[in-house]
Amino acid sequence: MTDSLFTPLTLRGTELPNRVMVSPMCQYSAEDGLVSDWHLVHLGSRAVGGAGVVMTEATAVSPRGRISPGDVGIWSDEHADELARIADFVRSQGSVPAIQLAHAGRKASKRPPWEGSAPIPEEEGGWEVLAPSDDPYPYEEGEAPETRAMTEGDIDAVLDQFRAAAERALDAGFEIAEVHAAHGYLLHEFLSPVTNHRDDEYGGSFENRTRLVREVTETVRDVWPDEKPVFVRISATDWLPDRDSWDLEQSARLAPLLAEAGADLIDVSSGGTHPDQQIPHAGPGYQVPYAERVKEATDAAVGAVGGITEPEHADAIVRNGRADLAIVGREHLRNPYFTLEAAHELGEDIEWPVQYHRGTFD
Repeated sequence: MTDSLFTPLTLRGTELPNRVMVSPMCQYSAEDGLVSDWHLVHLGSRAVGGAGVVMTEATAVSPRGRISPGDVGIWSDEHADELARIADFVRSQGSVPAIQLAHAGRKASKRPPWEGSAPIPEEEGGWEVLAPSDDPYPYEEGEAPETRAMTEGDIDAVLDQFRAAAERALDAGFEIAEVHAAHGYLLHEFLSPVTNHRDDEYGGSFENRTRLVREVTETVRDVWPDEKPVFVRISATDWLPDRDSWDLEQSARLAPLLAEAGADLIDVSSGGTHPDQQIPHAGPGYQVPYAERVKEATDAAVGAVGGITEPEHADAIVRNGRADLAIVGREHLRNPYFTLEAAHELGEDIEWPVQYHRGTFD
């Protein structure tokens, strides 16, 4: 039988009720890293809308790992306690609560998008940022914060921070933990020769550049129960064809190593390393071929993201075996009830919240 968008997917001992996942999307609306009612309603409404997996935005494992002062964090028990009510509500609606654990690296300490995403000077509340090397992110406007190349002690500290964050996420009730290694943030910075100029065991060769993301994945897997899955989000390519950079074939080579380290699903996105990136075509499903290539290289499940807006398209991605999970971002911002409407359009019978039965299409 061919799997469809509404065929449950079992990863380890966890069943996803369907193949729709809410992509992690930063809201830049936390205060001191603490979630608010905004985050509860934002994520909760997508669970009400039927998505199989509802994932938090990039959740910083340390204050210095935030992209902006408005980022959500999980560096203390207080942060985890506030996130727990979101995990509880998402689960109560039949969706699987998931959390993305992240460190922003050299793209930390900047303003939210609606304020221009410019770097924040330390005298205005910004902070020193850490990266594999001391090259700052090349902002078009504003002077980048001091960027310090990480010492081995810094790397050990980051591993400890991911471990502690995973422990808190588990206690908060999340069933999936995702390691964020995409979009030019810290772990992606270690992967890419564009941002990693180290000459120690974390730089140079493919093996060395991939070492930290493998170690972080192993660390999270070590904390996470055997019956619960771990995801890793990667950027399949830097979109920088004219320089030595991270590309699709390296991603395909990395995927089985991540599976060996404990990843159950590779969440395939792209880009984010450098503003000179050349996106060839950002139309519907423009990143799906990357997921398809990664899926050829690993026995782990694979998720596809990027320009997935129509139910038939999402369903076709799964039916044609191009990916195991359709990860929907911007369309979920426009329509929290994407999955319920997709079921109707595709002729699938799924359960609606009893409070909304009057609004079904029957």
